[in-house]
Amino acid sequence: MKARPYGWDGVLLEVDDPAGWFLTLVAARETGELSCEEIVPAAATVLLRGVRRLPDLTLLSPTSPTSSASQVEIPVTWDGADFDDVAQRWRTEPATVLKGLTFTVAFCGFAPGFAYLTGLPARYHLPRLSTPRTGVPDGSVAVGGPYTGVYPRSSPGGWRLLGHTELTLFDPSLAEPALLSPGTRVRFADA
Repeated sequence: MKARPYGWDGVLLEVDDPAGWFLTLVAARETGELSCEEIVPAAATVLLRGVRRLPDLTLLSPTSPTSSASQVEIPVTWDGADFDDVAQRWRTEPATVLKGLTFTVAFCGFAPGFAYLTGLPARYHLPRLSTPRTGVPDGSVAVGGPYTGVYPRSSPGGWRLLGHTELTLFDPSLAEPALLSPGTRVRFADA
């Protein structure tokens, strides 16, 4: 891990396991070891914003999601435009692969409510499409590189579409608008 100052009151951590570090830092904030306004995980970093007290980071290590972490099951109809192509590349049915795994929300971004899910074994990583689609339907379940995700709203996108869900992933009228947040465990099931 590498830590460096970020602005007036921030610290940017370069880490191998952002989701694990996010969980560790949230726990440290809850115990009072860490005092900061915001903890923001990304693909290879965690930003601590508004830092007032920082523990000795060398004494901490990333936490794995536990059975006590919140878990969301996403029902999927496996009818995505790229399902057959992905099945051919993977040499197995994508639905079987995704239903057999537990994913973890590593970070959110791209669009409100879009969660980047980790946990897809390296042998199933596929590059994004060379030409992104101008429109991906909301609820689309997709894979791109090392990540799996569900498009909360219709938007452009370059990930490979495997199916769709009717589950609402982002509702701005709720106190917690995003269904998925960093650290949440995610499972896929047949709709």
